[in-house]
Amino acid sequence: MYNLISFAGIFILLFTAWIFSANRRVINYQAVLWGTAIQMVFAVFILVVPAGVNVFLFINDTLIKVIDVASYGAKFIFGRLALPPGTKDEWGGESLGFIFAFQTLPTIIFFASLVGILYYIGVMQWLIRIFAKAFTRLMKISGAESMCTSSNIFVGVESATAIRPYIEKMTRSELCTVLTAGMATIASSVLAIYVMILQKQFPTIAGHLVSASFLSAPAAIVMSKLIMPETEKPETMGLDVMPYYEKESSLMEAVMNGANAGAKLAAGVVTMLVAFLGIVALIDFIFTGTGVRLNNLLSINIDWSLKGLLGYAFYPFTLIIGVPPSDAYEVSKLIGERVILTETKSYMDLSSLMEKGLLHDPRSAFLATYALCGFAHVASLAIFVGGTAALAPKRTADLSAVGPRALIAATLACLMTAAVAGTFFTGGSILLSR
Repeated sequence: MYNLISFAGIFILLFTAWIFSANRRVINYQAVLWGTAIQMVFAVFILVVPAGVNVFLFINDTLIKVIDVASYGAKFIFGRLALPPGTKDEWGGESLGFIFAFQTLPTIIFFASLVGILYYIGVMQWLIRIFAKAFTRLMKISGAESMCTSSNIFVGVESATAIRPYIEKMTRSELCTVLTAGMATIASSVLAIYVMILQKQFPTIAGHLVSASFLSAPAAIVMSKLIMPETEKPETMGLDVMPYYEKESSLMEAVMNGANAGAKLAAGVVTMLVAFLGIVALIDFIFTGTGVRLNNLLSINIDWSLKGLLGYAFYPFTLIIGVPPSDAYEVSKLIGERVILTETKSYMDLSSLMEKGLLHDPRSAFLATYALCGFAHVASLAIFVGGTAALAPKRTADLSAVGPRALIAATLACLMTAAVAGTFFTGGSILLSR
């Protein structure tokens, strides 16, 4: 029954995006239909078809091994502080427990360096072009926005550099797609963080996060083209474009540049978490104090925290994507929390819920994993608008104007990805129980 609810939820989410559309008369329905179809086909292959399941498990196991290797440098530098909970080092030293800064953030630096290597040897450009060509030809969109969306499957805000020569002449609809794709997906450099947070409770989490990032790319195009339809003529409409890349002089330089970029990203993650967690705690202190008095005065029981209030707002959407009612409010709070506190904090809270057994149905954790897999939050909106504007200062006003719509589109895209995954969920799947 819940699978049918998830399937129906796909179309309810599409209708919601249509309601928010800037121009309902000129919508590119080819992009909507093909984007939805691509998601469905990929979900069937990776979640249902035996060969696809084997590919999924291979990706999951490979990524887990790479993450294990990635922690070697952190263990050398930080010693026991970098040991995952319950493990020992080669000298018998025991872990001091989970310490976010020392066990997860260093992996960002490693993966950023790895991506730098893949760019230097041409593998990343080759992968990006495959997806870009498919999006351009099937969905009738410009080559530049296809290229940027494809880049976002693998990298983060730096994906805009792949289309640097085209940004100044892009239409507002294209700019909306660029921002939406950035916020609806996650970067490979931070994927390891979520794996380390959830692997104990969810052994195949790595494969699901990769799957979610692939599914969210076409979903981002769909939602963007519904909310901000194309009303102009893009310069690269229907054309295949090459990713812009300034190649380093050597492989060593590529590693060093990647590591430096990863260090900046890790510092950015720390900065955002410290700032936003503190601000939200202050808001919760004010709201909760007032709310408790209202609850007592009116004899009601309302969660007045910012997370709780956003949970009420997202509750209908949580039911729509197919989360059982028994867990819907808890999951809706996680989705609402992501909007203000980043997906990292939401995944940490999801791990806590699973560890304490507060989610009654495995389906709930599964759908939450997909729904949270994206940078669809206020902090990322500022980062993506600022990062893209730095490459094309003349478009700052346009980027700022379409930014809020892009955030709505990205949020709906993440929910659509969860609904698609929920359509093919099976409780006894090896992807969950392994």
